[in-house]
Amino acid sequence: MAQAKKRTEKPAPKVQAFTFGDPEPVLNKRDIMSYFHSAFNGSYYEPPISFDGLARSLPSNPHHESAIRFKVNQLAAHFIPSKYLKRHEFTRMATDYLVFGNLFAELHWSRMGTLLDVTTALARWTRVKKDNRYVMLIDGKEHEFEQGTIAHLQEPDINQEIYGLPTYTSALQSAWLNEAATLFRRKYYLNGSHAGFILYVNDAAANAEDIDALRDAMKNAKGPGNFRNLFYYAPNGKKEGIQVIPMSEVTAKDDFSSMKNVTRDDILAAHRVPPQLLGVVPVNAGGFGSIQDAAEVFHNNEIRPVMAALEGLNDLLGLQVISFSSYAGRLEP
Repeated sequence: MAQAKKRTEKPAPKVQAFTFGDPEPVLNKRDIMSYFHSAFNGSYYEPPISFDGLARSLPSNPHHESAIRFKVNQLAAHFIPSKYLKRHEFTRMATDYLVFGNLFAELHWSRMGTLLDVTTALARWTRVKKDNRYVMLIDGKEHEFEQGTIAHLQEPDINQEIYGLPTYTSALQSAWLNEAATLFRRKYYLNGSHAGFILYVNDAAANAEDIDALRDAMKNAKGPGNFRNLFYYAPNGKKEGIQVIPMSEVTAKDDFSSMKNVTRDDILAAHRVPPQLLGVVPVNAGGFGSIQDAAEVFHNNEIRPVMAALEGLNDLLGLQVISFSSYAGRLEP
């Protein structure tokens, strides 16, 4: 009798756990800032920072890209086209200068040695060789420019003088953190677990088949048709045999909004752009103050110095290639 009873006994159900979604990877951009100086690779000098990484970082954050585009638009609005440089080419130059900290102007000379016009050699793919020569990387091949056809203007870097360095590099980590928070929140909603909770079952009446059925029902509730209702029947169950514990009670408080605001402030501080000029909505009742005053101060303290830096191309060429109109009504220093 004892042996028959032993044969009919079922093994005790084991504790089972499953996740509501696989870990979502975020972009790893450590390779962008992996250089310490401009090393010579046998053909040309490597940039001190990955130009490809800077280009990919531009659309990673709305405030980062918006600040640069806003500066470019301000510069283009005051640029005076000349017979050497057209407005659309200047816009390319200004964008390269602000994104990469480098401006590579390609000079087209006549047979008589006079300057015909100036175009842009894309900074993302242009590299510096020895003996003041330049090369462009095209589909894995190197196209070398003729001697004297590239004028290089750069933002100074304290570590080397081969390439310039953009002034916002200190805010790149904040831009990537802002992007990572946005991507995580977006994937968090897409995978259908934003109403997530822990379903804790300790009812002895529940057997393995019931647990499997419940688990399948929970998995099928993700994705389209979220927030479905579930019915679970446990005969002879105890009170609190099944508990639903919201994720907010077992995890740290979600600091998504705080993180977005803090990283945004870091980015705007690095670009030195007043928030009201980028359409940032104030959270306080007093707002940001006069937008006209902010625009005038920003023009005097940020746009005019960039104009002066870009006019350095005139000094390199000995010609008036870049010039700007005055800003009516601006505050004079």
